[in-house]
Amino acid sequence: MIPVEVWLVASVQVVLGFADVVVHHELVARLPWRPGAAPELRLHGARNLAYAVIFLMLAWILPLGWTALVLTGLVLAEAAITFTDWLVEDSSRGLPASERVLHGLLAINFGVLLALLAPIVWQWLSAPASLEFVVRGVWSWLATAASTGLLAMAIRDFAAARRVDRFQAQSLSLDLPGRQRWLVTGGTGFVGRRLTEALAGDGHDVTILTRDTHRAPLLSAPFRAVTSLDQIASEERFDVFVHLAGEPVAGGPWTPARRQRIERSRPDVAKRLIELVNRLKTKPRVWVSASAVGWYGDRGETVLDESAHYQDCFAHRSCQAAEVASAQAERHGVRVVMLRIGLVLGREDGLLAQLLTPFDLGLGARLGSGRQWMSWIERDDLVRLIAFASTHEAIRGPVNAVAPHPVTNRVFTKALARALRRPAWFALPRVLLVGVLGDMARELMLASQRAVPAKALDNGFEFRLPEIDAALAKALS
Repeated sequence: MIPVEVWLVASVQVVLGFADVVVHHELVARLPWRPGAAPELRLHGARNLAYAVIFLMLAWILPLGWTALVLTGLVLAEAAITFTDWLVEDSSRGLPASERVLHGLLAINFGVLLALLAPIVWQWLSAPASLEFVVRGVWSWLATAASTGLLAMAIRDFAAARRVDRFQAQSLSLDLPGRQRWLVTGGTGFVGRRLTEALAGDGHDVTILTRDTHRAPLLSAPFRAVTSLDQIASEERFDVFVHLAGEPVAGGPWTPARRQRIERSRPDVAKRLIELVNRLKTKPRVWVSASAVGWYGDRGETVLDESAHYQDCFAHRSCQAAEVASAQAERHGVRVVMLRIGLVLGREDGLLAQLLTPFDLGLGARLGSGRQWMSWIERDDLVRLIAFASTHEAIRGPVNAVAPHPVTNRVFTKALARALRRPAWFALPRVLLVGVLGDMARELMLASQRAVPAKALDNGFEFRLPEIDAALAKALS
């Protein structure tokens, strides 16, 4: 007999492990889509496979004599795999405090499980060799269910490792004249990172302003990082300022504190940039800043070019504050371009990255009725548009940084499911989304903005990926 205490401790191990996988591996780190995560994913797969066999053996088999060595070997192998996995995790990504705490609890619980199992396995080793089929009541069925889940997780981990191995970094050239000097705020972010690496790869001089000094070394191209604009001397010369830094609006529910950070973050950095412009002896030619199509509010079926009016809401007010702050650079003779950016498609970050896990697991769902329009742009097209705006003097003021063919949420949902070869049968009711996320759901997920890039097209910009299916295929390749 296996005492109830063993089953209870094993159950705790399963629950803690499942929580670690869902919260940290799938949602936070997004390992199945993270470039370079293949070694960690393979270790996770091997560990889950070992656990699956261990639980299946405990559920239905009584290993006696030397056959108990198989169970002992699997337990020791699991311990070795877990130790190796933690070393790999520490060296490949920064672990949040919650993940380290959970790892500690898993290690302690595993030690208790070993202590409880040791005398039982010793008795089995001392018996004559045999392999008997046993039924341990409800625990056999619970252990079988756990084993099935662990086997499914192992298959997913090994498949994800193969997919991640196929990810290839694609270079991006911006074809800018001469050798230019750029200052980029938010240079380690989702869009800023791609822009910085493309510029530096083309031989331009790039300075990034960043708060995240841990992410700056991850950039693959040469650049200079500063944590304060005071580190830039007044004698320095810049051709272009790009202001991308700001609190992400989709980072969580809009609590009063988050609303304040969203409203203040971009204008506050813009104010410091204006102070830098004021003291620079040579002013930049152009200032390109990030706004969003949220500026228009919820406009239903209306086709929105840059001259369209807005519906008043928090999203509009925060975008307007950012645009007004950037427009102050015009007083110093600097041409200002304000990009009203739609959903940026890329697997590394942003809203699409957050959708990949549920869609990849077959849990994709349209939002509300699905009839609301989504304005989107593939990340490399956005970076190319930033470079294009920096060189075309006729482009100034607000510019819709969106692909020419917006889609409804229903169409987007089907396209993403098709790109991942997964079903998308569900719908998240409006009342549920608004009840949980409040104005964030109402203004970001359910609002309709059918924006078109009139200025970009009128000035000759060519989108390489104007259709949603091709853009998703590129983003997920």
